[in-house]
Amino acid sequence: MKRDSHLPLLFGILACLILAGGAYLWATSQMDSLYAYRSPLHDNPPIPGQPVGPPLTSRVVFILVDALRLDTSLNPQVMPFLSELRHQGASAVMHSRPPSYSESGYAVLLTGAWPDLSDGPTFNLEYEEIPTFTQDDLFSAARRAGKSTALSGYYWFEKLVPQKSVDASFYTSGEDQVADRAVVDAALPWMQEGKYDFILVHIDQVDYAGHHEGGPRDPRWNSAARRADDLIRVIGAKLDLKKDTLFITSDHGQIDRGGHGGPEPVVLLEPFVLVGAGVNPGQYSDVNMVDVAPTLAVMLGANLPASSQGRVLEEMLALDNTHVNTLPMRTYTQQKDLVDAYQAAIESHVDVDPQMQASAKKIVGAYQRALEDARLGRLYFERLERTTLTVVIALIPLLLLIWRRSKSTLWLLTGVLLYHALFHFRYAVLDRLTYSLSWVPEANVLIQYVAVTAAGALLVSWVIVWWGLQTWKRNPREAAELGLNFCLLVVYILSLPAMWSFALNGAVVSWTLPDFPSLYLGFISLLQIMVVAALGLVTSGLAALASRLVRNLLEFD
Repeated sequence: MKRDSHLPLLFGILACLILAGGAYLWATSQMDSLYAYRSPLHDNPPIPGQPVGPPLTSRVVFILVDALRLDTSLNPQVMPFLSELRHQGASAVMHSRPPSYSESGYAVLLTGAWPDLSDGPTFNLEYEEIPTFTQDDLFSAARRAGKSTALSGYYWFEKLVPQKSVDASFYTSGEDQVADRAVVDAALPWMQEGKYDFILVHIDQVDYAGHHEGGPRDPRWNSAARRADDLIRVIGAKLDLKKDTLFITSDHGQIDRGGHGGPEPVVLLEPFVLVGAGVNPGQYSDVNMVDVAPTLAVMLGANLPASSQGRVLEEMLALDNTHVNTLPMRTYTQQKDLVDAYQAAIESHVDVDPQMQASAKKIVGAYQRALEDARLGRLYFERLERTTLTVVIALIPLLLLIWRRSKSTLWLLTGVLLYHALFHFRYAVLDRLTYSLSWVPEANVLIQYVAVTAAGALLVSWVIVWWGLQTWKRNPREAAELGLNFCLLVVYILSLPAMWSFALNGAVVSWTLPDFPSLYLGFISLLQIMVVAALGLVTSGLAALASRLVRNLLEFD
């Protein structure tokens, strides 16, 4: 029986259709799962414990300057009042973790839990979609301790923070300097009244400048930071720092072009300035964002937030004997309950038994290592299975390529390398984009950019291959097959980052947040696969048409 010579062509067309559709479904499912991610502690949060001791201050005023970069905060020409406060109080460099979005950062600051556990949004959600904290937070802890609370800031906080724990509030949908003035004006009477023990004031215009006014390298960024500094001065003038405590920090930084969300160091470093009553002044070693909530809780005389993964910054606080004696015991109980709840939720257990006589810092370190070991223990077996499957899948096309290599293979591989060189030349060299979500203002921008860049790189590289192989001299079927083979080879190389991401993170996000750098590379590879596989049908058709036209011309001559 004679073999149908059109089978390879039909197989190539079917493969392109399946790959384009499969990449689309995988990419959309991946993004949907990231937006829908919830902490393993979502349904069973740890129960809050008892306060560590009496308050260290009459009140805490927490100023959150959204997107304030560490380097900007350290510039005395831009933020002179913050520089004064830094020298008066305790200061340090603060570290956060991706995803470096505002809503995620707010959750970390107020619950003391990293994004994996805090149950805050992974991305910035629209107002209507924002969930309220399920984990214990500073406002709830303060209210349980009998404290009055107040919050003035962007209206996302209205959805995030349990409003039953907020006694006075002002929310705005504005983000610029006009909105910030209204936010501060709303908060000033609370300070004059003196009846609120914990006040959060959110200043947003620096973030606005980063997103809408050219980013940190634009002069308008420093202007916004200077205005924010002036507002901090206005607030500071209402406080008596012999009785009150002022805390200033940020939720993330921004990359030079403006934007955040990724793992770049510049977006994961923030200022930490704590000044006033109960504070030991000095420049201290680096701290973590999760240390903010337990530290402020002790200052307020509240319980350590039940899901906190950070430590109380004892060295910065003027603790009395009650705090010194009670803190290790309260820390032990809080950390043990947290780790027990987490390990039960993910069904992975690691033994840990730090002595209650150990320092609170050592207790937190031991329990957080156990928590991470439990997470990695489960991940190890999942990744082992996925890696084995990935290696098998990746080897099959490679072996077929070696087995069916021909005189055309070298040209096809050259074209594949050219495609990748062109794509990344525009991406990294011409447009200087980061390999993370930090540069992406919204999903449609990323999709359109990748689609246009991939299409251009594919068409240019295919023209080179088409010319080098003199495809017009072949019959239309062979020309079409070459076009499909080229696109399928490009897709194969593109699939490697996606398979690497699959091995590390799974097909979609489930019980833990992914490794974001590998996820991003895998995601933009999936977007390219959609475009290349779809265009493969077009380029193969054009190759066949060109071949037929040339043959007709030759026959006519």
